[in-house]
Amino acid sequence: MPDENELQTATNLAVTLAWAAGAMAAAFLLGVVLSWVLGRMGRRSAMLCDVAELTRMPVRATLMVIAATIAVQRTSDPADTWRRMVDHSLVILLIVGLTWLFTSLVLVAERRMIARFGGGGEEISDADRRWRRVRTQVTVLRRLAIAVVVVFGGAAILMTFPAFSDIGTTVFASAGVLSVVAGLAAQTSLGAVFAGMQIAFSGAIRVGDVVQLENGQWWGRVEEITLSYVVVRLWDERRLVLPTTYFTTEPFENWTRSATELMGTVEFDVDFSVPLDDMRAELDRLLAGSDLWDGRRGVLQVTDAVSGVVRVRIVVSAPNAGALFDLRCAVREGMVNWVNHRRVLPIQRLENADFMPEPAAPEGRDETPRVSTGMFSGSPEAEERAKAFDHHTADYEDEFARSDNGSR
Repeated sequence: MPDENELQTATNLAVTLAWAAGAMAAAFLLGVVLSWVLGRMGRRSAMLCDVAELTRMPVRATLMVIAATIAVQRTSDPADTWRRMVDHSLVILLIVGLTWLFTSLVLVAERRMIARFGGGGEEISDADRRWRRVRTQVTVLRRLAIAVVVVFGGAAILMTFPAFSDIGTTVFASAGVLSVVAGLAAQTSLGAVFAGMQIAFSGAIRVGDVVQLENGQWWGRVEEITLSYVVVRLWDERRLVLPTTYFTTEPFENWTRSATELMGTVEFDVDFSVPLDDMRAELDRLLAGSDLWDGRRGVLQVTDAVSGVVRVRIVVSAPNAGALFDLRCAVREGMVNWVNHRRVLPIQRLENADFMPEPAAPEGRDETPRVSTGMFSGSPEAEERAKAFDHHTADYEDEFARSDNGSR
């Protein structure tokens, strides 16, 4: 008699497996047809095309699990010893499939949001800055949404086990979620997550921004922003991985926050006999022949004259950080050649009071030089720059005066 029962059980199991296999095959074919239909409809709708592409596998897997569940329930006896374990496994697989499907839909939403705001480029414009900010925010929200979906999926799986049902219920309850967040808020990992969200929505840095870190030790382009770390692609192709808390606690420079144009300096120590007008003419020639110069700034000033040397400071501008670096190197090389040719390197001398050299006559130069003599004077642009500073200074003085009168 026991042999007949075992044979009957084995027969029922084989029949159930056969029906389940057939149902899963039919469900798979249904998923293929559904993907094909969505693909055909996606020719007119980009969203349907993304849905068909990104949800193809999770939809098929979920349909196969549902088909297997129906087949097992219809073709087997609930009293079979193996039925309870199979039902439990199918429920877990169904939760996994639905979680996978929801994460795929999150990816669809991310792709649609990014596509809606267009693409970015190397040159920074208002539209490009808005696109990169939206991309950063959407990427962070996508990671957060996927994490939430996975957590709730894990909680749903825990609820299928009687021993862990209370834990699953607690995770689902809003008060339980708030208590978990409040309990872990002081932890470093969750602090990094909050810092990542702050970075995404504050706009301090965005994907594609060029930043300088550690007082000029590193500079590169922001390549990826996650909830816990930021990847910066350095100029030498290395990747610097920093925690998100670094950008909320440490000072850094964002060279493309509002524009890519930058100014840089080149300094020289030369002799007191240096002909500054000729030096400006040489700088004018170097800048006019360089494709890296954007024409905005070209200034040569004497910033110091002590200890027997004259310190000359050159300010140039370029359209972006890479061009500025190369332009500074080119200007430095050209001016070094000029300094060596004119023999105006710093030397130590004893001045004879009876010897009075005649001033050198200035050589012929272009009447419309592109090199200015001052940053805050000497040209209309410099005067405008000086007025901006004077205006702000006057505002601060008025505000200080009002506060002083109020205190009296």
